[in-house]
Amino acid sequence: MKKMLMCTSLMLLNLCVKSQTPQVKMNAGIVTAKLAETKKFYQSVLGFGVTFENDFYLLMHTPGHTAEISFLLPDHPSQQPIFKKPFDGKGLYLTIETPDADAEFERIKKLGVKVEVPIRDEPWGDRHFAFYDPNGIGIDVVQYKRPQ
Repeated sequence: MKKMLMCTSLMLLNLCVKSQTPQVKMNAGIVTAKLAETKKFYQSVLGFGVTFENDFYLLMHTPGHTAEISFLLPDHPSQQPIFKKPFDGKGLYLTIETPDADAEFERIKKLGVKVEVPIRDEPWGDRHFAFYDPNGIGIDVVQYKRPQ
């Protein structure tokens, strides 16, 4: 009985701690002049939906609404200087997890997207391929597997 009470108390304590932990949501923001081209690409190639948009800002979500990414026109008068310079097309990639990298690879090729890294297996277990979005952002499509 003491053991059961102790387990129940620990579970309740754990729930209290979790309920007091604030939820943090993050989305990446890319400053780009290519809003229309970016929207079309993320919708037609990656299946993203539009969460919100106006004349200078676009917020998109993944098909399962599990993540978001935003795009902002450069030098917009409503924005502070830190948000005005456009992305220079280097040093950024996004990883998209999939249960079937081979099927995604074939689908992406049929859409005519130029694949930069053909599908391959990595020693650490990933099966993946990669391509660029219209802004020069690398898109790495990954199926996680155990290393063999």
